[in-house]
Amino acid sequence: MFRSTHRILTTHAGALPRSGELTRMVLEHAAGKSRDPARFSEMLRGEIAEVVRKQADLGVDIVNDGELGKTNFNNYCLERLSGFESRPYVEGKSPKPLSIGARDAREFPDYFSGNLAGFARFRTPETQTFCNAPLTYSGEASLRRDLDNFRAALAGVKVEGAFLPANTPGTIEHWMINDFYNSEEEFLFAIADCMAKEYRAIVDAGFELQIDDPDLPDGWLMYPDMTIPEYRAYARLRIDALNHALRDIPREKIRLHVCWGSFHGPHHDDIPLKDIVDLVFSVRAASYSIEASNPAHDHEWRVFETVKLPDGAVLIPGVIGHHSDFIEHPELIAERLVRFATLVGRENVVAGSDCGLGPRVGHGSIAWAKLGAMRKGADMATKKLWGK
Repeated sequence: MFRSTHRILTTHAGALPRSGELTRMVLEHAAGKSRDPARFSEMLRGEIAEVVRKQADLGVDIVNDGELGKTNFNNYCLERLSGFESRPYVEGKSPKPLSIGARDAREFPDYFSGNLAGFARFRTPETQTFCNAPLTYSGEASLRRDLDNFRAALAGVKVEGAFLPANTPGTIEHWMINDFYNSEEEFLFAIADCMAKEYRAIVDAGFELQIDDPDLPDGWLMYPDMTIPEYRAYARLRIDALNHALRDIPREKIRLHVCWGSFHGPHHDDIPLKDIVDLVFSVRAASYSIEASNPAHDHEWRVFETVKLPDGAVLIPGVIGHHSDFIEHPELIAERLVRFATLVGRENVVAGSDCGLGPRVGHGSIAWAKLGAMRKGADMATKKLWGK
């Protein structure tokens, strides 16, 4: 783990910009249609090296590989797991697809039914993925590629630390329908046993493990009929499966990232942080990255007026966001950091982003400008908090 012992450190949540050509190649590779595997490997290595160097040049202290070799959660996990198949979606016969817009869509149906490019994910899928056999981990080659590329990119670059993200059992469960295991608990723990191999490999390679768990808050959005007590029970089971997968990894090597779906939309019915913060802190981690800068969650810093961090933990509040192409002013970023530092202790705060910036803002240059603004804001906060 990394602590702000003499200045406010900076990091971010994950995805960063990549070129259009690499994006095309990554999508082809994920679909098993790579036309030039050697060229793809060369370009991926080169852009990861560049994205690591750019983070360092902008003053990001704890960097990652930008998630450049991944497309989305679904395809990323398809590369990592075996024991499933795709089946055509048949209206009225197939299971109802989950949607992170389900709660908001009840209140704003016209908004979600419009032909909005940003909401393609809420449309009826052509296929669904079903677990139809014992799940096994089959991502060794992809994982080794990620680890090797990142290690090479870090050579000669001066940073405080490095992390790599991986998905949680609950998030994977969102897109894979159980058609094999006897219960959802058995299914979740089978996913956990598979992903534990990836978690362990990231830490053994010398990197901090970031557990990406949008499921923890955004599962609430997918089940609009659940009450808060029902949802807390739903979330506890998924946290139990995650903690099972993390059980043999030192807590100080793990950071948790949670967000409320990250889609550009109303977020009018996001579950309040106060109703799940104890569940967030029950995940076996030492650092907690939480969405905190967008209009739906900026006010929730007040939760920490009464809620204490777990002993020895670090808070990574989002002080720049993916929800808008506005570039946050460094003075605003500093105000946010000082506010959190006053409540939880300056050494227990690391500046972060709400979610991955790369695929969510209007252009890569905006993402980089936001990271640059975060560094300036962290320096301003350092001056206020340490007097230097």
